[in-house]
Amino acid sequence: MAFIELDHTTDQPNHGRAFALRPAVHEAWQQLNGAIKAESDLRRYELATLAAARRLRSSYCCLAHGKVLAEQFYSADEVRALPDGLDETDRAIMELADKVVVDATSVTEADFDRLRALGLGDAEIIDVVLAAAARCFFSKTLDALGVQPDASYNELDPALRDALTVGRPIEPA
Repeated sequence: MAFIELDHTTDQPNHGRAFALRPAVHEAWQQLNGAIKAESDLRRYELATLAAARRLRSSYCCLAHGKVLAEQFYSADEVRALPDGLDETDRAIMELADKVVVDATSVTEADFDRLRALGLGDAEIIDVVLAAAARCFFSKTLDALGVQPDASYNELDPALRDALTVGRPIEPA
């Protein structure tokens, strides 16, 4: 369904195909995202990214990052219920990521102070902001190009798949 023609003869996922006309941008994205993840706690990165993707209504990114959370950190039912079941620190991380997406100018020192009081250092707080801000670029690009999540996401647990499909539908098999 993409608004640009995607080359389906390659083994790349749809998001990789979407950048085929601008491979340098895709490479730069991978470098930026890799740099953010390299310094971040992976579970918290995924929580922040999921919160941002939900607010952005990005099915592609919700499915991708919800899948990681369900495979590595939580059950499918727990991922569906997030942020329910999280401790106060992880809830605050998801709330800050959401706030960055909604209106970054609404983020205040009180948001940082809350996370500091919960034990996060400034570098960890910056990781949350970076994950959310980077997700804005990637999710908005995919959705503006009409890129659907890969058909392979149809294989997820149906309840989890449905909960994570918050925008564009998954590509038919």
